[in-house]
Amino acid sequence: MNQSVACIQKDGLPAGFVYIDELIEDCIIDAKYAGTDNFMGRPATGYERPLVVMTAEAAEGCVKAAEILRKQGYIMKIFDAFRPQRAVDDFVRWGDDAADQRRKPVHYPNVEKLQMFEQGYIAKKSGHSRGSSVDLTLVDMKTHQELDMGSIFDFMDERSHHGAAGLTPEQEHNRVILRDAMLACGFKLYQEEWWHYNLVTEPYPATYFDFPIR
Repeated sequence: MNQSVACIQKDGLPAGFVYIDELIEDCIIDAKYAGTDNFMGRPATGYERPLVVMTAEAAEGCVKAAEILRKQGYIMKIFDAFRPQRAVDDFVRWGDDAADQRRKPVHYPNVEKLQMFEQGYIAKKSGHSRGSSVDLTLVDMKTHQELDMGSIFDFMDERSHHGAAGLTPEQEHNRVILRDAMLACGFKLYQEEWWHYNLVTEPYPATYFDFPIR
């Protein structure tokens, strides 16, 4: 019963988009914005199910990167990819609500909410809504533990930047493992976020999609 419903819903994706777990079977999906473990502390508008969607072209790059990483003993843990415009709008509304500070100690201890717009952590338009950006980390295949990247996902601080000061050699090395695999497979990094990669030749460079993830 549940499998049939899931198949019907998955068939409803717009042309050109795929569910990444159908192509990388060993990847771990941790859809942060479908739950409460994120900087808002609640699900974002448009995330109706804990699934990760992206363009077919971005998925092809991720498949290639996963092959490289697997040979080194790692698998992908993916937090987000396509992000509906309605979710981005939800982020903006949250950013404008100065009273909601429930996740400040965890995700933005050194940044005020209004500074998030100035520093590029939140914007009214996100490359994620074009479908070819992906947020991810790595998991050790032997220990089943996430690699230590020096900060958690969506930690809005200079510590999350590539080349951040104060990282241990292990943390820096772990970031390099992820970076090298993604760059080798057609992605470019986002300087302020070690987890964020954009497909260089994205198929919809000027289109911001708004279909829900369900």
